Amino acid sequence: MPTPSQCVLAIIVAPLLAHIVGAIDVSVPLTPPSGAQTLSRTLLSFSIEQDNWPDWTGISSRNEFVHTTLENLGALTGQPPKIRVGANSEDRTVFSPTVDINQDEFPPANSTTPYPEADSITVGDGYYQLSRFLPSGTHMTWGVNLGADNVTNAVNMINSIIKAFETSAVQGSGVVLDLVEVGNEPDFYELKGLRSSNWTVDEYVTDWISVAGSVAQAAGITGRNGPVSLQGAAFAEQDFTPQEIFDLGILDSTPGKAISVISQHHYSTVPCDGGNVVLVSFMDKASIRSNLTIFNADIAATQAQGLTYILGETNNVALCHGATGVSETAGIALWVVDYTLQASTLGIREAFFHQGVGFKYNFIQPVSLNRSILDNSPLDPPAPPHVQPAYYAGLVINTLIGSTGASQITELTVDDSNVSGYAAFEAGKLVRAVFVNLHPWLTTSTDARPSVHIDFAFAGGSKTGTASVRRLVIQHADDTANVTWAGQSFETSSGAPSGSVVMETVDLSEGLDLPATQAVLVDF
Repeated sequence: MPTPSQCVLAIIVAPLLAHIVGAIDVSVPLTPPSGAQTLSRTLLSFSIEQDNWPDWTGISSRNEFVHTTLENLGALTGQPPKIRVGANSEDRTVFSPTVDINQDEFPPANSTTPYPEADSITVGDGYYQLSRFLPSGTHMTWGVNLGADNVTNAVNMINSIIKAFETSAVQGSGVVLDLVEVGNEPDFYELKGLRSSNWTVDEYVTDWISVAGSVAQAAGITGRNGPVSLQGAAFAEQDFTPQEIFDLGILDSTPGKAISVISQHHYSTVPCDGGNVVLVSFMDKASIRSNLTIFNADIAATQAQGLTYILGETNNVALCHGATGVSETAGIALWVVDYTLQASTLGIREAFFHQGVGFKYNFIQPVSLNRSILDNSPLDPPAPPHVQPAYYAGLVINTLIGSTGASQITELTVDDSNVSGYAAFEAGKLVRAVFVNLHPWLTTSTDARPSVHIDFAFAGGSKTGTASVRRLVIQHADDTANVTWAGQSFETSSGAPSGSVVMETVDLSEGLDLPATQAVLVDF
């Protein structure tokens, strides 16, 4: 919590010059309803493309910018975001005892994909030992190559991973290995040329049991309740499903008995250069929900087995690592807030947002870039490490979650097609709520900026007095900078916030105003 010297309090009636286009009565329960879900402190986590992992951590010393930006998020919940290292380059990685850290081979960059993934990655022991540079308390998932169908290589990789986490440097750092993932998006192996054109889920299960069995044995993983267990599936969308592999007996196999988490991947759309992807399509309450409810059956099947369900890799636009004018904009931060919180209400424990170096949809650009992430044009001077607007979504989400480790969430019924709302509870009592106005306000928008007025109607009792409000202030949905959260900017050279915390005071009987393309968090 901010100290009085860090915080500016204000009684705000009209926070911005905006045209009120409607008033909404929102029923907010004072106690968690029966369907409330537990909020994980690591609901918002990150997946890192395996090829440029050393850029995120640093090599001889830690990457201070990354460390600071991750700690900012961790300070809000009491635990840093979890980190999964894997993705496409997971199945292109080979271990070599003669390599110190890594040797990567990249294809040529182009205007559509300025920062492509490596075609091949060769790693040594030092590669995994870089885990020590993450913030203390970070829990990790490491990916092992299944695509190569080479048991020896997979075992060499896991031996090096286990060796790294047994070193005094990694153990002293407080970074913990939780999970091992064997294979990334195996349902796409046919498309990637890693298996035959008639590759089936039955063959996958047999293949996974063979390789994962050797991996688990080498790592000493014997069950789902040990300090390290296996992460299963890691499917791209739903070409293969959890229910299918359960029916095929994967959980009855020796390595299957060590699966504690089921992961599926999801990007809201795929194409990146056809002109059909527009920012406003993401700022759509109905489409956010329909994008996630397709997983309801998978979530239910997973939980019926007593397993945890996560989105182990997710983001907005899949190909080209995002779409120009969409993925790097401020409007996408609102999409992240609504998408992630909506996922949590469905029983999705964590959402790992995929990151790389120079990816358009990054929350954090971890190192200096000498080429544009949008079109590969030269940058002179280079762009230093920086956060992108999506990072602010993490601050909003983690503030809602809080640091007790026992908060719950429910979605609020908001009778407006542009406005979403969520309430958080601790110790059986309402403590916070978030409201997101997805109405897109663009640099091309004209007339007065629309706003909605929210009136609170408390269910299960009465609540009077005042509440504190923090605002996610965005000037335009298509802006790529100049966002603030509670009056602070995180667009600094260090990643630490600048400016004083600004918290408004509102009278609960009078409600509050929420301009288009902004969000508010209410502390009751």
